[in-house]
Order: sequence, then structure tokens, then C-alpha cells
Amino acid sequence: MSAPATARTPAHTPARTPTRTPMRRLAGLLDRRPGLRLAALLAAPMTWLVLAYLGSLAILLLSAFWTTNAFTSAVEQRWTVDNFRSLLTDPQYRTVAVRTLGIAVSVTVIDTVVALPMAFFIARVARPGSRRLLLVAVLTPLWAGYLVKAYAWWVMLSHGGVLDWVAAPFGGHSPGFGVPAVVMVLAYLWLPYMVLPLCTAFGQLPDSLLAAAADLGAGPWRTLRTVVLPLARPALIAGSVFTFSLSLGDYLTVQIVGGTTSMLGNVIASNVTLNLPLAAAVSCVPVLLIVGYLLAVRRTGALDSL
Repeated sequence: MSAPATARTPAHTPARTPTRTPMRRLAGLLDRRPGLRLAALLAAPMTWLVLAYLGSLAILLLSAFWTTNAFTSAVEQRWTVDNFRSLLTDPQYRTVAVRTLGIAVSVTVIDTVVALPMAFFIARVARPGSRRLLLVAVLTPLWAGYLVKAYAWWVMLSHGGVLDWVAAPFGGHSPGFGVPAVVMVLAYLWLPYMVLPLCTAFGQLPDSLLAAAADLGAGPWRTLRTVVLPLARPALIAGSVFTFSLSLGDYLTVQIVGGTTSMLGNVIASNVTLNLPLAAAVSCVPVLLIVGYLLAVRRTGALDSL
């Protein structure tokens, strides 16, 4: 009886090395160098930021040094500082700039005063079901169009409008059109941008801190001043950046409810077709105001915890 045949196997089989494709080599390179991986992830958004945002600001600043033809209003790429000299020497531009700054500061202060108790009530006092309804109520005006809300306020502020009807029994009347109306409408428009960051900050406030303040004998006002507001300061700063910057650049509300009042946005809009370099020079004013505001906030250290 013959023995069964056994399969012959080679003494040594060489291992097959995987093919190093270009994608595998690139993946290995990115895995070994985290800095290069981060640069690749940020390349697209940083390119967009430099080209679309910083590039447009650079073109804006560059065109502010040009001039226009007195007869054809055509832009001439001839270097001059006459536009900035006009901004510094003409009292009309100084008045408009100071008025715009005052309106932006007033809107920010009003929104802060109104949003602080509103956000604290929504985040800390209201029940969960009511909290959701209140947040929806705060967000609902954002769904309406800007012009719809502005013209609704025009109807309320006009003679014989809702405010006249409400104030008549008390001997009052509507403030009419002007700077107070502009401040009221802008404060209403930008209020959600102040309420939402504060709601988030107050919602993250530890209950133990409030209980500790109460145990140490601090009253409500002292707790608000020494515990709540310092922790909510980054959110307050974030909301103020929105209200301040949006108010600086607004010009439609002034046209609707401002009467004869004008802001920097109106000066820019009126000069875009007639004197584009002057409009570019005026546009630098709100940019500088915002940069100055951010630098002032940064010196306080409030941006470090954002």
C-alpha cells in the first residue's frame, strides 16, 4: 500500500510589499507632520479670507487715495489725500461721524440694559418649556425682513400711529422721526444679537456659585455685580460687538425713520455714484471705529476667554 502524496511547498515565499501610491505617501506625510495637516485644513478658508475680505479692504483703502473728474465723475487713479483732508476739515463730516458714534453707543447701552434681565430670566428663572417658547419669541423677529420691520416702526412712529394712540391718554405723543426714532428702531433690530450670547452664558453659570454667594450673605444686586456679570462679560462683549458694528454701518433705518438725520452709511451711499473715492474714504471711518473698539476691549482682557 503506497503512502499518500503530500503537496510540495516552497521552502521560502517572499512577502509581498504593499504598493506605495501617491495618496498613501501623502497620508503618511500628513500623519507625521501635524502642522502641515493643520495648514492643509486651513488653506481654503484662509485663502478666501485674504482674497475676499482683506483684499476688499485693501482695495477700499487704495481707492480712497484716488480722485474723480469734476465734469464726468469718472474715477482717476491719481494719488491724493484730498478726500481724507475733507473728512478732517469739513465740519459736516465730523458732525455725521460723531452722531453715528453716539447712535451706535446708545443702541449698545440700551440693548445691554434690556437684554441682561431678559436673558437671565430665560436662562435661570423660566421653566424648561417656557424657556423654549421665550427663545422662539426672541428669534422670531429675525425671520422677518429687515425692511418689513423698519417700515412697521415707521407706521408706529408716524403721526396718528400706534405710539400716538397709546400715549394720548397720558398726554404724550409719538417721538416722531429723528435720532430718537433711529435709536429705538436699531435697538429693536439688534436686540436678539445681545440676548442670545447672554442666554448661553447665563445657562452655563454654575449653581454652586450662586448658592455660595447667598450663603456668604450677598444680596441679589451684589451677586449680580460680583458673580454674574464678571462671568457673563465675554458674552456681553460679543453681543456689544454685533450691536455696535451693525449700528455703525446701517443707513436704511435712518432713511426710513430718521427724517432729515443722516449717518455715515447715508454719506457713503450718496457718494458711491458721484464720488467713489470720497465714499471709500468715508467708509474707512466706521472701520477705524470698529478696530479701535476691538483694541479697547482687548486691552481689558475680555476677549481672552471668548
